Amino acid sequence: MAQGYIRISDLPQVLPVFPLAGAIILPRGQLPLNIFEPRYLNMIDDAMAGDRMIGMVQPAGGPKTLPTLSGAGCAGRITSFVETSDGRYLITLTGICRFRPLTELPARSPYRQVQVDYGPFSADLSAPDGEEALDRDSFLAALRGYLEARTLDVDWDAALTAPPEALINSLAMALPLEPAEKQALLEAPDLEARARALDALMRIDAASPDDEAPLMQ
Repeated sequence: MAQGYIRISDLPQVLPVFPLAGAIILPRGQLPLNIFEPRYLNMIDDAMAGDRMIGMVQPAGGPKTLPTLSGAGCAGRITSFVETSDGRYLITLTGICRFRPLTELPARSPYRQVQVDYGPFSADLSAPDGEEALDRDSFLAALRGYLEARTLDVDWDAALTAPPEALINSLAMALPLEPAEKQALLEAPDLEARARALDALMRIDAASPDDEAPLMQ
């Protein structure tokens, strides 16, 4: 059960959305965000006054000011909130359930609001299937090769002991993959498929890493 939500009918059918390339959130995952644009400060204010829910979705092209939204995103609940002395918000989103964007509402706020359909992803509200299928030794070997090729590191104690869903989803969210790759991981039908896709991406990347790979914090 995700943050107390049992059925998709418990979730808001309209979400304020935060289009951000290269950033995804997955069910039960946690995503820290630094909010500083006025329209998104307004969005967080409104969310905190309501159900604390926003939708993370990657842009899929179009004008920078009003990009087309990707075909799937994920609803997240604000579970941590700090306001800094210079007016920024440092928040943590906890992923609840993925969605398909449907109709965008006429602009009544400085941020975008979209009617969403959770139906294709209703299983997100239940315990994940496919955890037992993870070959952790093989998966961690792929991860090690990827990190060594990019001169990155992770908390190996956590990687060795984390539950499969937490391990796979946290890496899918945190590794510096291309937006299209992250979108493919977001839209993977289940945890087993996401693990297979992430394993393949890490092995391919390790064979030909970018020279300008960013460091993962």
